[in-house]
Amino acid sequence: MKVADFDRLLSLASDKELFPIIDKVLKGERLSFEDGVKLFKTQDLLTLGLLANYVTEKKNGKYAYFVINRQINPTNVCALDCNFCAFATMDRNDPKAYEMSYQEVVEKARYAVSQGASEVHIVGGLHPEWGFDVYLEMVYQIKRNFPDLHIKAFTAVEIDYFSKISGLSYEEVLLKLKEAGLGSLPGGGAEIFSPRVRRIIAPSKIGWKKYLQIHKTAHSLGLHSTVTMLYGHVETYEERVDHMIKIRDAQDETGGFTCFIPLAYQPENNELNITEHTHGVDDLRTIAVSRLILDNIPHIKAYWVMIGEKIAQTALNFGADDMDGTVMEEKIAHFAGAKSPTQQQKEKLIRLIKEAGKIPVERDTLYNHIKVYEE
Repeated sequence: MKVADFDRLLSLASDKELFPIIDKVLKGERLSFEDGVKLFKTQDLLTLGLLANYVTEKKNGKYAYFVINRQINPTNVCALDCNFCAFATMDRNDPKAYEMSYQEVVEKARYAVSQGASEVHIVGGLHPEWGFDVYLEMVYQIKRNFPDLHIKAFTAVEIDYFSKISGLSYEEVLLKLKEAGLGSLPGGGAEIFSPRVRRIIAPSKIGWKKYLQIHKTAHSLGLHSTVTMLYGHVETYEERVDHMIKIRDAQDETGGFTCFIPLAYQPENNELNITEHTHGVDDLRTIAVSRLILDNIPHIKAYWVMIGEKIAQTALNFGADDMDGTVMEEKIAHFAGAKSPTQQQKEKLIRLIKEAGKIPVERDTLYNHIKVYEE
């Protein structure tokens, strides 16, 4: 979009308080904390979306990405008891508790490869009876059987746990995992960085300083990672913006984050007593503000698993340029009441992206192009 055309469209903006922010965006200037709060509070959703889409297309053109991938959750038995989590259990005798063997994990990876997957995404509970060697062997077995498969595995919360049970530093844990075949880290476990919120939803989880320390350590070792924010529970707009700016500051240091993923809170089967799912306006607003604040993050993901296909598709014109992928078997969000399918077909992702007026690109984990689906 040409700046002249953009200026003409913005003349229709209903919220005049956005004009100084629009001016900053057009000049390529960084937005402030106060700007971010104003963007969250504006009722002028269409101008917000237009502005975010402008930034997206400056960065990535009309491309919208997806990946052929599979989630593998090796166990839901966990040493932590987080109030917002519907997936994990602390009791191995709980009827919903499960533990996968190495063979089961490898077979899930085998199926993913047979379906054309370039990535497996592994996260799960912090099993109180599994040593670090169990997780290392899991990665090793997958890589030995499928050397070309990218293994994106273990959140910062899991890395911290491995450090505690092994007596190794974060760097030593990550090096051993990398030697076994780890390719990158997922961004889960960030939730909201606000200490106030963490005391309510996940008091036993590591805080934001350790979370970012682990990711920055991974980046220093040549491992990239994604980064997330869980929204729609007890946090404020101000806490969302603070979360984003802390991520932006870390990215200034390392440049190792490939993508920011806003995760919509799923309210069922947990202890927070929140009954409502996030609504579409908030989902689109959060994605748009993310794109505008996080000027140094290459990609913003509309995670269809948590916000549904229709909102994710719309989000491709509100600042997002990635719809994640086929997933194949999602458990964590669906235990908490996600209404989306547990997997998605490649052909449907391509159709959804094209219908949004974007060019579908099958990517690998690090956003290298595998195939561009142009007309």
